Amino acid sequence: MSGEFLAFMSLSIVAILGGFLLLNLSKVVHMVIALVFTFISIAGIYVLLSAEFVAVVQILIYSGAITIIMLFGIMLTKHNDVNEPKTSRLRKFLLLIGVVGFALAVYFGIYTLDIPVQPVSLHENNTEQIGVALYSKYVIPFELTSVILLVALIGAIILAKKDDREEADKK
Repeated sequence: MSGEFLAFMSLSIVAILGGFLLLNLSKVVHMVIALVFTFISIAGIYVLLSAEFVAVVQILIYSGAITIIMLFGIMLTKHNDVNEPKTSRLRKFLLLIGVVGFALAVYFGIYTLDIPVQPVSLHENNTEQIGVALYSKYVIPFELTSVILLVALIGAIILAKKDDREEADKK
């Protein structure tokens, strides 16, 4: 067993555990912290794959910015803490069977897949290769993503102002 395999397995377990905790914790702030653990462990997997730039972007954007935005969104919105009814044991068991079945399907699908080996050059100008691909092949999707994010930001501002107006009208 190599150190790389051990690092991958430990990072994978942390990512899966973070996702499991995200779904099963009851306090929203604890859920966000579990999500941060998942994001950081995925960044570690990117480092193992020799994609250091993507790992740094993962930590900066997802673990930092997205998490802070989620926390601000949670703190600034009014959310009613309504307790949901408990789910039955049968439903949890069926969910477990579904998750295990999906995991087995993915496992056997990956290990029976025949991918031809292609020569790759790792650790050589990763950031430059990403930049060249992004601004040559994927210019239109990149710009469309920025327009969609701008529209989402404007929509959030409009919704926030609408709530403020409705609150002022009630008073």
